Amino acid sequence: MKPRTDFWRSLSPISIFRDLWAYRDLIWQMIKREIDQRYRGSYLGVMWSFITPLLMLTIYTFVFSVIFKSSWKNDADTPIGEFALNLFAGLAAFNMFSEVINRAPTLILIVPNYVKKVVFPLEILPLVAVGSSFVNSLITAGLVVIGSLLIQGRISVTVFLLPLAYLPLCLLSLALGWFLASLGVYIRDIAQGISIATQILIFLSPVFYPVSSVPEPFRRWISINPLTLILTEFRQTLLWGEVPDLKSWLLYLALTVILAIFGYSWFMKTKKGFATVM
Repeated sequence: MKPRTDFWRSLSPISIFRDLWAYRDLIWQMIKREIDQRYRGSYLGVMWSFITPLLMLTIYTFVFSVIFKSSWKNDADTPIGEFALNLFAGLAAFNMFSEVINRAPTLILIVPNYVKKVVFPLEILPLVAVGSSFVNSLITAGLVVIGSLLIQGRISVTVFLLPLAYLPLCLLSLALGWFLASLGVYIRDIAQGISIATQILIFLSPVFYPVSSVPEPFRRWISINPLTLILTEFRQTLLWGEVPDLKSWLLYLALTVILAIFGYSWFMKTKKGFATVM
């Protein structure tokens, strides 16, 4: 009777929140440690969080705006600075998602001692990955706000609504993090597959271009992409001064909550076999 009870408990949002909340101090300490370890020993330290996205932004902007003559408007007169801001806002969301799902398949594999030798809540590892990626994404979003002030001479009046865009992004990343972390233990090739998938996904998501520039026959397929709405909401709140569509946001939030619940349930159900497989 207990396994059945545990299964239904893993599907209860209240139980999931209560269980994870009990580890809040551990989660926070692991996020801080992960961020510290990422830059420990380097001369510039946390400055790499600013340098890396700025360098990639410069390269992407040069390639797509200068060489390919891409435009963010229906005309060809989009200033390079404006193009860069729209691109950077999209990267703030996409890079967070990409980092989490690329790391997820090996989250359990790289800590065998946590699985075999100590009693450790493995389910918090995807949450830690989301937390550390969120910090990097927030830095990028902050650079977009600063860039908007310097280039456009203003800050979007809806920037305070940015948490609305982050919430479904975090839930989607967490849901896939739990699912892929578990799957990666049983199918080791999944890590290579996800790496290829994210490289494809960045070009099938409106990161370098607006949805309006996609030919009509293909536009609906881009709209199906779960990242399309999130990327749009990031630009709406950070740059365009627009309020995200409440109906679409609520629907997407509900879907990501359901995905997160099932991702957590899947992880808790399958983690019992981790020690045997590893």
